[in-house]
Amino acid sequence: MWRMIYLYLVVFIALGVSFAADRKKTYGALKIAYKKFVKILPAFASMLVLVSIILALVPNSLIAHYLGRSNMVTGVLLASFFGSITLMPGFIAYPLCGILLKKGVTYTVIAAFTTTLMMVGFVTFPIEKRYFGWKVAVLRNGLSLLIALSVAMTIGILFGEVLL
Repeated sequence: MWRMIYLYLVVFIALGVSFAADRKKTYGALKIAYKKFVKILPAFASMLVLVSIILALVPNSLIAHYLGRSNMVTGVLLASFFGSITLMPGFIAYPLCGILLKKGVTYTVIAAFTTTLMMVGFVTFPIEKRYFGWKVAVLRNGLSLLIALSVAMTIGILFGEVLL
């Protein structure tokens, strides 16, 4: 909670400095930011509602069992699978990860989900194949999956969830 208050304080101070430096540019930037926010808000709200409904229907014990510390390998594999087949923007994925973290999902599993979500493109594979060729698309997705798994393991080691 205090971190968010500090973050807001820093933002307001920076905004004040920006206004003092050039009111016209700052006003223009705020106008652009508002337009982008209004444009992105419906998608963000609908995805957040959909994810919240799904998470409300799935019991916490089930989430913690499959994605928690007791079942790390299964959790990483499931998270990698769902991250690879899901097409979701980061501004929706990160709040979802915060919710999952509160439900007992480990950092390792969250790292596997987010990195595969951003790097591996099962849904976008046909487009990649058309523009880059089958071999390049498979190679890129395969290497991305390996990198995502290594990132997840590194996060697990750093947070003490995976022991060597």
